[in-house]
Amino acid sequence: MTEEQVILVDENDNKIGLMPKMEAHEKALLHRAFSVFVFNDKNELMLQQRAMHKYHTPGLWTNTCCSHQRDGETNLQAGKRRLQEEMGFVTDLEESTSFIYKAPFENGLTEHEYDHIMIGYYNDDPNINKDEVASWKWMSLEAIKSDMATNSELYTAWFKIIFEKFYEFINIKK
Repeated sequence: MTEEQVILVDENDNKIGLMPKMEAHEKALLHRAFSVFVFNDKNELMLQQRAMHKYHTPGLWTNTCCSHQRDGETNLQAGKRRLQEEMGFVTDLEESTSFIYKAPFENGLTEHEYDHIMIGYYNDDPNINKDEVASWKWMSLEAIKSDMATNSELYTAWFKIIFEKFYEFINIKK
């Protein structure tokens, strides 16, 4: 199996090349990524706890799913693909906003991503892929914000950044 490639981009999200995912994280190069936020009819967000064997941030809570677009794949195609792979369901998604962040990790890797936020709606339980996801739960945005304030270490870096800087883009009432 060949290593997954990420799409290297400039600060305007223009593709400038491809690189193996681990190499891009080792070199802290800016690459395209996405974060999916799925809400239910009660306006609760489906959170996932990352699998314990992930190469960074294992066991931390984060948004419904996130990953990297493949070459030639649209943001929405990538979001739907990864939602199916990680959480075992597909739903319609819409793009909300995007931002650049950089987060170094203790293992020497760095996430430096041009992250596209997508929103979707779903009311059933997921069928999680245990290779990717340890657990899941529904939480209101208010409860997440409160818990994040007291238990920041339980959440991924990008999820905390989205809550801090882009809350209005995810706090959308259907």
